[in-house]
Amino acid sequence: MDNKISYRQQTDIENTLKLREVLKTLPPFCKDFFRAIDATTTTKTRISYAYDIRIFFQFLLDENPTFRNISMTDFTVDVLDQIKAVDLEEYEEYLKVYKNGDKTETNGERGLKRKMSSLRSFYAYYYKREMIHTNPTVLIDVPKIHQKSIIRLDTDEVAMLLDYIEHCGDSLTGQKRVYYEKTKERDLALVTLLLGTGIRVSECVGLDVEDVDFKNNGIKVTRKGGNEMVVYFGEEVERALRNYLAVREGITPVAGHEHALFYSTQRRRIGVQAVENLVKKYARQITTTKKITPHKLRSTYGTALYQETGDIYLVADVLGHKDVNTTKKHYAALDDNRRRQAATAVRLREDNM
Repeated sequence: MDNKISYRQQTDIENTLKLREVLKTLPPFCKDFFRAIDATTTTKTRISYAYDIRIFFQFLLDENPTFRNISMTDFTVDVLDQIKAVDLEEYEEYLKVYKNGDKTETNGERGLKRKMSSLRSFYAYYYKREMIHTNPTVLIDVPKIHQKSIIRLDTDEVAMLLDYIEHCGDSLTGQKRVYYEKTKERDLALVTLLLGTGIRVSECVGLDVEDVDFKNNGIKVTRKGGNEMVVYFGEEVERALRNYLAVREGITPVAGHEHALFYSTQRRRIGVQAVENLVKKYARQITTTKKITPHKLRSTYGTALYQETGDIYLVADVLGHKDVNTTKKHYAALDDNRRRQAATAVRLREDNM
């Protein structure tokens, strides 16, 4: 019997084991917090929280003379009450540039906001349970995020990108040519699927071959929160997938990877990093001014769908946004163009003859 473990389950198992290792390096009282948020967060979120909170305790050890001679696992919950708002302001400043072993880490607006939000949730848990008497995190302003304009491919760039993947082998020789021919149909199917459905790169690598339904031209994806949903695709995606599947039949996968839709050259399920690398590699040949990632292909799809339909709720649904406001925020600039049209759409008075 085939006890199939899905990509999501496998990732959760790996993340759970990783989280246990990180928790061993944190103060023992932290385990209560992570147990409490288990039911309401993903394993990926909990890992992020653990790393963020570890940075906070490392900051106390490195920068605060009071804790100079203790180790991280010596901290007890009382330490949270010793921290004042000014200490957190210093922490926020520290996060902009700090040493992590031999590496120098930096945080922009988004990184700062996430790390301060993690600390807020951490403090809120112990404060609500009356294990601490103060919560200085509520006195600190969370960094403001400046909305960036959406980077996406224009219609002609989309066509150029797909044409390039299809024909760039003509100019290659030797080993490069061999590698290109080996991965061409896979790469074309991958990029066409991302551009033609707007699915996330994590959803894409998580696809199993059984998730593709040519009868209805749909793929079953597992969304961020774990919900399953069918996303439909058009003829171009169908053609690219069928061509790739013909090649895939000739691949003997490594044991445990039989169900994966997309294989790496090592005959395993392809990873997120590999997809990001191949998208960057091809996109670099089309545009040097735009930094194109798989997420930018998602933005390209979302923009095209919104311009075509004008239906923000449809775009939110297809992209798998839980909150339509997320979608509105991203596509606000397009709305602005539509609003400008309103200025000339309504005539108040007929022109005087």
